[in-house]
Amino acid sequence: MTTLVVYSDREPGQPLGTYTGFEEIRDQLAAIGVEFERWEASRPLTRNAGQDEVIAAYRKEIDILNRKYGFVSIDVVSMQPDNPAAETARGKFLSEHTHDDFETRFFVDGAGAFYIRANGKVYLTVCTKGDLINLPANVTHWFDMGPKPDFKAIRFFRIPEGWVGHFTGDTIAERFPKFEQAA
Repeated sequence: MTTLVVYSDREPGQPLGTYTGFEEIRDQLAAIGVEFERWEASRPLTRNAGQDEVIAAYRKEIDILNRKYGFVSIDVVSMQPDNPAAETARGKFLSEHTHDDFETRFFVDGAGAFYIRANGKVYLTVCTKGDLINLPANVTHWFDMGPKPDFKAIRFFRIPEGWVGHFTGDTIAERFPKFEQAA
């Protein structure tokens, strides 16, 4: 289930609020400049649907987002629990970082957790099937796909270098619940 838990960035053990309704999650994230939407496929997709089939099923929404933000490329990334690179992939963005461009993800299937740090708070957002999250450039965050990642997502890009993480060096991510405790 899609969930947003808001914490003080100094007290990870004391949630300030928990939200599960689409509108309340959207409004909480909008207040910090993060876009949150829900999309539905135009046709049924199997779990094994490939990139072309996934993109075709969400073509209308993809085209609207591309026009709005100037995304020039998209791809579909998938991670399964039995992937031998799962542990390495999980660790790649588990530390607080920023990007020079948007980090925009649409969850076709499965789940992942974005932790967004803004205004003295951490917004732990567990995204699930049908959720689009759009973090503007330079938003401080980290991402946790869990110890047994299981998701398929569409990624959007404007510039090739935009997805490179610039790590802050802060250890804040170590103090907050991991995906498996939050989901």
